[in-house]
Amino acid sequence: MISNLSVARISTDAVEISWIGGTNGLEVSIFVGDSPDSFDGGPPAVRVVRSTCAEILGLDPEIRYYFRVVPEGGPGIITAERRVPLDGAVNFRDLGGYETLDGRQVKWGQIFRSDSLARLTGRDQAVLKRMGIRLACDFRTPAEVNVAPDRLPDDGSVKYLHLPIIQDDFDSVSALKRMKKGDIRWLTRDFMVNGYIKNIDDFADKWGMVINHLAESDSLPLVFHCTGGKDRAGTCAALILLALGVPEETVIYDHGLSNEFIAKWLKKIYDYMRAFGINPEKVAPYFTAPREGMVSLLDHIRRAYGSATNYLKTKGGVRDETLSRLKQALLE
Repeated sequence: MISNLSVARISTDAVEISWIGGTNGLEVSIFVGDSPDSFDGGPPAVRVVRSTCAEILGLDPEIRYYFRVVPEGGPGIITAERRVPLDGAVNFRDLGGYETLDGRQVKWGQIFRSDSLARLTGRDQAVLKRMGIRLACDFRTPAEVNVAPDRLPDDGSVKYLHLPIIQDDFDSVSALKRMKKGDIRWLTRDFMVNGYIKNIDDFADKWGMVINHLAESDSLPLVFHCTGGKDRAGTCAALILLALGVPEETVIYDHGLSNEFIAKWLKKIYDYMRAFGINPEKVAPYFTAPREGMVSLLDHIRRAYGSATNYLKTKGGVRDETLSRLKQALLE
């Protein structure tokens, strides 16, 4: 048997798939498809023996690929790159593949989280269309949207739902203005942690709307996003994963991936801050995904609401039958 599959891009047209197990002489076959359901029954792209990794070459950079890894005599396991490599969004990623406490797995290719979609290129739009994205939920404030509206495919294939999360008239637009003036005293770890708690206490209806849409097949695949794809999007991702039965440790892990995917973007932001005489270390809490923010959010849900499921039912307007449909639609 094999486990702990991961996919890493090694060039624009190649990935490496690695796993644990499979070194006892069993053959491992890997099939390639452009959706989690599109493995056509043809020969595998590659077969390996006594190995824990394989390279898949000659991939089309314009296509989002999924891989079915089949150990000899065992069941096939579907996997994919966590991040969707787009030109105009650095933190657009799939929530599929995470295991639940009861041994099931979140389906790949159905739920995506992202940073702003305002910089999507024509190529990016084509990728989203091929992926079949049907709904984009935008948590940014009206000011953020006005400055940088989403650039979705212009054929209407992706519906847009604005669900603004507004904390005391504060958003990335006003934050940047304050930073440029040298006003950064407010920017502390406590400020960020308190923001995560407010996300839970003040915006249950918005998170509930996303959950309700996810339970409807005509909304899938769905992407939700904010500006950086880490705080507001992180809150939503946590609630979705918890509702599906994914353990808290995995939720914290997924939250931390934002820091990995936004690293190159952060370098540009920090250079920009230096141009205004600001030490990047002083503003890092705002531009990164703080572990303590997610840990505090999870602790708060447990103390104040008992569980994420109870929170969504009592505060978010989500019904028991909706949560059942959610699991039927998104788990395998």
